[in-house]
Amino acid sequence: MEIKAGWLSDVRQVPVSRFGKRPASTEISLIVIHCIALPPHKYGGHFVDDLFLGCLDPNAHPYFKDVAPLEVSTHLFINRQGKITQYVSFLDRAWHAGRSSYNDHKECNDYSIGIELEGSDDSEYTIEQYTSLKEVVTLLKKTYPAIGNNIAGHNEVAPTRKTDPGRYFDWSWIR
Repeated sequence: MEIKAGWLSDVRQVPVSRFGKRPASTEISLIVIHCIALPPHKYGGHFVDDLFLGCLDPNAHPYFKDVAPLEVSTHLFINRQGKITQYVSFLDRAWHAGRSSYNDHKECNDYSIGIELEGSDDSEYTIEQYTSLKEVVTLLKKTYPAIGNNIAGHNEVAPTRKTDPGRYFDWSWIR
């Protein structure tokens, strides 16, 4: 696996329109770890793609009525089998962290890479996910050296409103 023009090679690519340009002269210096399952605690299927593509059917599940209108995206999604999907180029700003701050630097989307793991705050992740995550984090840190050890959970950059990746996430795999 390698990064070419902001895109990972050898992974599933589903480019979305929900992203923006990073502010000029912004250095990528943070990775934010998230979790997602649509509907909650249900894994597999096309609903995560649909959310990021902006075509999630609000009538397909009661939970979707609240999340379907959200304009969100992420750079990467790692499913339970460890398969990686990329939605947004690393060179662009995905809409994953919302109002956020890391080390007193606001608006994390401007300078971070978002990685969603298929899962829930209250369940364990798979070895396959950790293996893929470790591989991609190693590559990202090599490609964007300003990241250094700046890897945070969504709960750390938006602590008053987010809890993911949750208490079962094993930070020892990547920190």
